Amino acid sequence: MLKIIKGMKKGSKPEVIEPPPGPNGPSDVTVNHASRSAIPPVTAQLTNIKSQAISRTTPHTSVIEVTPMLKDVPISERHVLFIKKVNMCSVSFDFSDALKKVGEKEIKRQNLQELVELVQSGSSKMNEIMQEEMVGMISVNIFRSLPPAAFENTGAIDGDPEEDDMYLEPSWPHLQLVYELLLRYIVSPDTDTKVAKRFIDHSFVLSLLDMFDSEDPREREYLKTILHRVYGKFMVHRPFIRKAITNVFYRFIFETERHPGLGELLEILGSIINGFAVPIKEEHKLFLVRVLIPLHKAKFINYYHQQLSYCVTQFVEKDYKMADSVIRGLLKYWPVTNCSKEILFLGELEEILDATQPEEFRRCMVPLFQRVGRCINSPNFQVAERALFYWNNEHIVDLIAQNRDIILPIIFEPLEKNIQGHWNQAINGLTGNVRKMFIEMDAELFEECSNKFLEKQAMVNEMLEQRELNWQKLESVASETGGDDMVIVN
Repeated sequence: MLKIIKGMKKGSKPEVIEPPPGPNGPSDVTVNHASRSAIPPVTAQLTNIKSQAISRTTPHTSVIEVTPMLKDVPISERHVLFIKKVNMCSVSFDFSDALKKVGEKEIKRQNLQELVELVQSGSSKMNEIMQEEMVGMISVNIFRSLPPAAFENTGAIDGDPEEDDMYLEPSWPHLQLVYELLLRYIVSPDTDTKVAKRFIDHSFVLSLLDMFDSEDPREREYLKTILHRVYGKFMVHRPFIRKAITNVFYRFIFETERHPGLGELLEILGSIINGFAVPIKEEHKLFLVRVLIPLHKAKFINYYHQQLSYCVTQFVEKDYKMADSVIRGLLKYWPVTNCSKEILFLGELEEILDATQPEEFRRCMVPLFQRVGRCINSPNFQVAERALFYWNNEHIVDLIAQNRDIILPIIFEPLEKNIQGHWNQAINGLTGNVRKMFIEMDAELFEECSNKFLEKQAMVNEMLEQRELNWQKLESVASETGGDDMVIVN
């Protein structure tokens, strides 16, 4: 008995499972299956693509029965048996009741497991009909209506996503195998992209992106890997995938500010950006300015900030001339009342400054250190501490030293205010260390800034004293006149 899954000799060719011969050849086989119909040429309109996806995701009913394994039947019968197994795997079950149709669920699980092993082993080469039926079955299982998000059920639109209960897909025992089957099919060296792109088309990609709305982290992890593999293998789909992901981000920025899979999508983009050729194309620069930078304005940025920061830093590392626009973009969306978000911004800004050249640094250093100065004076000690840690970075200190004549006058007053009155002793110590560094850089400039600061403080004190005297005069005159007449104080 020939074996398909196991026992294959090294160097032997995979067996081709062909349709059984008939009066009219292979095309005479009729299968009752909700597979996809002939796909028309892909148009630029996403609405047409969406309508194509609907027909392939309609579930159907089929008789669930125990069937022999593919390796145990003659080659001539394997095509029909394969289609039959695919048909049975296209049936959806209700997992809300664990005791309902237990036998049928187990049969489907075993069939899915067998299909995964078949594709993974590469011992049998599937023809085009089988591939189409299998991808159709995968679509029926994966592309489904997702339950409402937790915040939609509670009505807490502005609530913290961390407080939402984690949702786990009840049908995951089957769904995981379907995702595994799709992944193995895409990465298999036996999968011909010229054939597979008929099934893994634009509408399929859009449906995959829709599934990133799932709140099950296990599903999003599979989706991330699969979409990344599709991007790598199907070069013809790359511009469309980038555009489709961009549309997801636009909807997040301008409409919802809620998307569970944003971190996974940014992780894919980080890998894509890492492969951009230099010089960077104009369309990619626009993506940075119009998408990645505005993503910083979301309230709950902490759920995807690590991936976002990596993407932004990649741009600066590839083209240092983009540092100025990136830094100014961060300053534009700088948080005012959210301290935890401000700490994230300070960390990202340090990574960007690490890749910034002196010429670009000089273009943005004035607004940059005006913001850093305000952070140094923050009553939140973690924000102030994170800003003062910039002087532990040798590259940043070198940039500051080269432009100390401009930066020190900006930063001197915040440093003095901390020394005079910050409530946290650790911040006072760090501020003192920064002052010593500036003194060592240029003692003469430091003395000049100190004198100007003292003069400014004297003027402020004089204005305060004059204001107090004016109020005293007003009170004195008002008490003498009884408050009935207008009083003018020169």
